[in-house]
Amino acid sequence: MTTTSPVLEQFDGDQPVIGMVHLPALPGAPGFDGDREAVRTRALEDARRLEAGGIDGIVLENFGDAPFYPDSVPQHVVAEMTAVATAVTDAVDVPVGINVLRNDAAAAVSIAGAVDADFVRVNVHVDTAATDQGILEGRAHETLRLRDRLEADVAILADVHVKHATPIGEVDIGRAALEAVERGKADGVIVSGPGTGVETPLADIECVADALSDLGRDRAPVFVGSGVTSETVGDCLEAGADGVIVGTALKRGDETTNPVSGERVAAVVTAARAADSGDELE
Repeated sequence: MTTTSPVLEQFDGDQPVIGMVHLPALPGAPGFDGDREAVRTRALEDARRLEAGGIDGIVLENFGDAPFYPDSVPQHVVAEMTAVATAVTDAVDVPVGINVLRNDAAAAVSIAGAVDADFVRVNVHVDTAATDQGILEGRAHETLRLRDRLEADVAILADVHVKHATPIGEVDIGRAALEAVERGKADGVIVSGPGTGVETPLADIECVADALSDLGRDRAPVFVGSGVTSETVGDCLEAGADGVIVGTALKRGDETTNPVSGERVAAVVTAARAADSGDELE
């Protein structure tokens, strides 16, 4: 499926492969080792390896800050992420996105606007979810208005039935995607499996893509947000995804917290390009 969405126009690839920069624990988090410079060095190394491997975009995320604040993070987290994001956006020439875990969309939009990033990921944008941080409620009304006040040219990619969570209510995933776009005004949606690195069901991708197809060629794009590998990326794209966000499969030893592997990045990107062109890898 193709779309003329402005979100996809940010990327060079027709079906973009977006790689994750999982930040180590930041100052104030239980796992922080006391070395701020090491956090920035690691982020820059990962970002450069992603770009060198042919990635189309990057998401910067405070993955190491577990256990996460459920909603608003403290000011020092915003400050640290802004500093790291500035270094990353200055170092690479691909679009950069910001995700502030667990669900601080206001911080993500603020950071993205300040560093001239291109998009944000919002885990719970319009719905309500039960998580290990408690009940999270979408604040699309606040996020959209903040973006307007800041005059930030930042796209909003909203998770649908986000991982590490259980949606509250009986809304099916296709209807939830429509709600995120039509009522929440999200610029794109993300479909994922139940956890980090866990494969996203193809049926869910198909359901969301079908639900949004009625919106026409300028519909919001669908991204797959977990479990994408060089072996599965073609299936995800064939199922209706417009792009993929890849983290664990790009890391050394297939461990989410490990550094990015250039070889793994190249393998996923090559497989995605082959699927996009209709070729098969031997």
